[in-house]
Amino acid sequence: MIEAVGLCPVDAVWGDGWSRDISRVGISDEALCRRVAERDERAFDLLVERYQQRAYRLAWSILRDAEEARDLSQEAFLRLYEAAGSFRGTARFSTWFYRILVNLCLDARRRRRWWQLAVAPVERDDGTFESVVEQQPAPSDDPIDGLAREQVVAQLWKAVDALSPQQRAALILQVQEELSTPEIATVLKCSEATVRVHLHRALLALRKTMRKE
Repeated sequence: MIEAVGLCPVDAVWGDGWSRDISRVGISDEALCRRVAERDERAFDLLVERYQQRAYRLAWSILRDAEEARDLSQEAFLRLYEAAGSFRGTARFSTWFYRILVNLCLDARRRRRWWQLAVAPVERDDGTFESVVEQQPAPSDDPIDGLAREQVVAQLWKAVDALSPQQRAALILQVQEELSTPEIATVLKCSEATVRVHLHRALLALRKTMRKE
């Protein structure tokens, strides 16, 4: 989808001194976004390079669907390209961009009610059943330790799936993306007090579920 804007990979655009300079001096995301507002495609390429993996990871954490996470993270970059002129610099670029991405993910959840599929049993080739979240792999070194770790990870993701969309988004933005409470409030378009409530309830729910397991 990003290719449809007519952009090229950042490592292929060192055609002038400015593009080499932005790589060398580490120009800020905010400055790059202002360049994107002027339709500087090289600046956009660099923002995509910086945020592509983080955007996918955040989208997947909310959606639990690899294809949908790819589609929506790419859609978020297209929205960024189109709306860069509306970025005023009153918040960090990452906060502004994550707001676009999280809104897309939450809207997709409301439309498709995907979470019902996440816990629905899926038949495997051997005739047994497991849920989609239980199919997510956990890295392991020792086979026995890896099995225990995989079970814990599956239980944790299952508990996260049971959270409300807002609770999950608040938790992921704090733990995974390390956003502050004010920044999370900006992303979710709510008060800081509401963010604290979401986080408190999410942690209580996770602890309760994990104790049951």
